[in-house]
Amino acid sequence: MDLTQLLSRVDHTQLNVTAVTQDYIQLCDEAITHNVASVCVPPSRVKFCDRHLKGRIKICTVIGFPNGYATPHIKAEEAKDAIQNGAEEIDMVIDISRAKDHDYTAILSDIRTVRNATTGIAILKVIIETALLTQEEKIALCQVVSESGADYIKTSTGFASGGATFEDVALLRKYVTPEVKVKAAGGISTLDDAFQFIKLGADRLGTSRIIKLVQGIASAEY
Repeated sequence: MDLTQLLSRVDHTQLNVTAVTQDYIQLCDEAITHNVASVCVPPSRVKFCDRHLKGRIKICTVIGFPNGYATPHIKAEEAKDAIQNGAEEIDMVIDISRAKDHDYTAILSDIRTVRNATTGIAILKVIIETALLTQEEKIALCQVVSESGADYIKTSTGFASGGATFEDVALLRKYVTPEVKVKAAGGISTLDDAFQFIKLGADRLGTSRIIKLVQGIASAEY
């Protein structure tokens, strides 16, 4: 895999709560320049990015973010609103407290409610926040996500105590069904790590740093 292929799997992300309009303009312009998979932005910025991108790059947004506390109905309404504003990919956070309670029936219902709101309209990625889970909980959630009809399982929000690890990506790839893809997100800070996540089974990378690294390489060549 070369650098162009790697970039085609990047969700170029700006979820910093202090980001301003110029940051989103820069994000979108970088996404176009480097032909990434999508830009990932908060729901409140989806419409702005949609107008700026004009269909050149897909828009991803986050739902129930970052703690997953919202009810399934509210998450579904958030997703519908985001889609109406131009989002084509939805990254939803499960109710992590339910996961710690091992209430997997509730989590399955949560995901399916959002899936019903997005089927045929938007890709659905499910964030399970691996840094807060035991090995057994991660494996159980792989089964839940596989049963839910979601398109992806995603490691992290980037707002917890840790992000994606090689071990977690390999584990998710092992325990989800073949049709479910894996998104590694949170703390991906080197190109070597990015390539390694792909080798271990990640199909997407959620990161704010890869473009900066690529720009650094380009600058070094001149």
